[in-house]
Amino acid sequence: MRLAAIAAAAFTTAAMLTAPAAQADHMTSMTGDWDVQQTMDKLQAAVEGAGATVFARIDHAGGAAKVGQELAPNQLLIFGNPKLGTPMMQSSPSMGIDLPLKVHIYENSDGKTVIAYPAMQALAEEHGVDSPAVGKAAGALKNLIGKATE
Repeated sequence: MRLAAIAAAAFTTAAMLTAPAAQADHMTSMTGDWDVQQTMDKLQAAVEGAGATVFARIDHAGGAAKVGQELAPNQLLIFGNPKLGTPMMQSSPSMGIDLPLKVHIYENSDGKTVIAYPAMQALAEEHGVDSPAVGKAAGALKNLIGKATE
């Protein structure tokens, strides 16, 4: 019984040590010159200007303040375009867990604004998606991030 507990603890520790690397493969991040609010405003305007749908804009720092806690500026934009998302989910329905797209913009411990977003090719590979929509979505996402950081 004790050996099983030790093995379980070792497995859990190994999984925790490897999880960040797996996540890092699926994320792209960069720093921006604008604060979180300005960057998110620019991103939302770019998304809407491109004809995509904004499903939600979540202010994590605002949520923390509502419960009396502090969090550096931290927002998430959830958006999508069915013309690109649908073919990816037709190729592999499991892609629906990663769609609609999410862009996370936050202030890091150095006071810099970080823009984090999914690496579309890595997500597509993970889900076994075989669709030209992946390249189109990756290009569109890169373009939107570019507009948010210019």
